[in-house]
Amino acid sequence: MQWRVNISPLTRVLLALLIAFSVTYQALRYGLDYTAGHYLALIPQWALFTPWVYFTATYSEQNIFTILIAGATIFYGGKYLERAWGSREFGKFILLVTLLPNFVASLIYVFLFAISQNDSLALVVIQGSVALQAAFLVSFKQLVPEHTVTILKGAVKVRVKHFPSIFLAANTLSGIILGTDTALVLAWVGFMTSWTYLRFYKRQPDLSTAGTGDNQLRGDASETFAFASFWPDTIQPPIAAMADGVYNALVAIRICTPFTAEDVEVGNEQATARGEGGLPNLLNNGLSKAGRSKQDDAERRRALALKALDQRLHAASTNNQQQSSTPGSAIPSATVDPATSTVEVPA
Repeated sequence: MQWRVNISPLTRVLLALLIAFSVTYQALRYGLDYTAGHYLALIPQWALFTPWVYFTATYSEQNIFTILIAGATIFYGGKYLERAWGSREFGKFILLVTLLPNFVASLIYVFLFAISQNDSLALVVIQGSVALQAAFLVSFKQLVPEHTVTILKGAVKVRVKHFPSIFLAANTLSGIILGTDTALVLAWVGFMTSWTYLRFYKRQPDLSTAGTGDNQLRGDASETFAFASFWPDTIQPPIAAMADGVYNALVAIRICTPFTAEDVEVGNEQATARGEGGLPNLLNNGLSKAGRSKQDDAERRRALALKALDQRLHAASTNNQQQSSTPGSAIPSATVDPATSTVEVPA
């Protein structure tokens, strides 16, 4: 029996790019010239002369450890999101969270160089899939926030909705303590880029109504995907107040369109529908057990309702035929007396 791994087409392309760019980057650095790595990695001072690095830097990892992490991220995360969204929407998302975080990160380091005149800031190497990892975690938070990931044979259980904040905290501490400041910047910019796109701009099918799914909604106004919902409950109130202030300012200058109460209600229905609709499990190709059972229950209820409706229509049709075939069963006609304006119905 031939062993086969089922990988979605775009995910397969991303894995191939990761291997090709990472191997080529190592060959350029250690085989030709140490400085030749700037042809694939992003160095702010040289990026204008090699603009393709805004894309290739994400898939050019420094060592085998980061290659394995990036590979697992793309294999599991890409396969899941491509099935959930489709290759076209997934491709748009990948381009956005690959190009924009790298571009913004390079601007940040150019700005820091301009105010400090520290040459090392202009020559810092920006590379790796940290922004992509942050974006995938935000996407999982939207799609399956209550899914529980079990680690160490059940010793550690973490819900998906907590992963983005854990990831940001880990990269922030690492950047401050270990000096991995590029990962810190990419993590936060990747997080903000993906959340902003999914919250306000990404179009998605309307799952909250009974239909074919052709209706398209823009963004996700649900309360479970608000900015404050990414953080622990104890600090959500001040974060919500700060986020609302920024949001209101952006609405006032017409950068953001305000959500209506109906938008929020529809967004909440969307979130509920995603939870009950049986999206694919994070680590396999099938539906989750809960999703399968809920979907099966819905199918059974739908079949029973259709059967009951068919029986009712059949019974009504039979009764009508019997009444029409019975002599004297016709409805007697009524006459009106013009003089007295009374209605007379024959017995």
